Amino acid sequence: MNLVIEENWGIISYDAAWDKQKKYFDEVIDAKLNNSSYTNRIIICEHPSVYTLGKSGVKENMLLSELQLKQLGAELYHIDRGGDITYHGPGQIVCYPIIDLDAFNLGLKAYIHLLEEAVIKVCAHYKIEAERLEGATGVWLDSGTSKERKICAMGVRSSHFVTMHGLALNVNTDLNYFNYINPCGFCDKGVTSFQKELGQEVSETLVADLLVQKINELLQER
Repeated sequence: MNLVIEENWGIISYDAAWDKQKKYFDEVIDAKLNNSSYTNRIIICEHPSVYTLGKSGVKENMLLSELQLKQLGAELYHIDRGGDITYHGPGQIVCYPIIDLDAFNLGLKAYIHLLEEAVIKVCAHYKIEAERLEGATGVWLDSGTSKERKICAMGVRSSHFVTMHGLALNVNTDLNYFNYINPCGFCDKGVTSFQKELGQEVSETLVADLLVQKINELLQER
């Protein structure tokens, strides 16, 4: 069994979390290259309102000017993960696994599939029927219909089969912030949250604990 530890960073600015991620990420890569010991981690946190645009993202999918962003109290970061633009903010669980995929006999595609499966299992626990959408990463509801909507966005970076970045799961998120972007580059698809689907707030702590549990279970099954 390969040990994976959980760290909860609480509410943390996006740039501070990015710096901490990169530090751990670089440490694991360096350890692998030097045959040294290292730690696999699953990090849970929450960010103040921020938009992030992946390396293959289209800047026009941000629908606000710099001035409008400032007035909204949000920031925009161009980052080195895959995927297009997404939003992070209060009420949303952000999960950053920094793990060595080689230790779990995983390729990048299988790893993303594993993260999706973990989120689908968490949703099922709350009686939310979630699934994948062909041609798009993340976790969706009513995929393949005119009502399809995303509950979890994903974007990952890997080097030497070590991962960083991860997923953002909408629990009690203010979905109005998604009106200012084309989420993940889609103009014709909606977003949702646990709160919207269930009609009530849900404990973010309990959802986060269950998410970490499901990711760990799936990793240990490899």
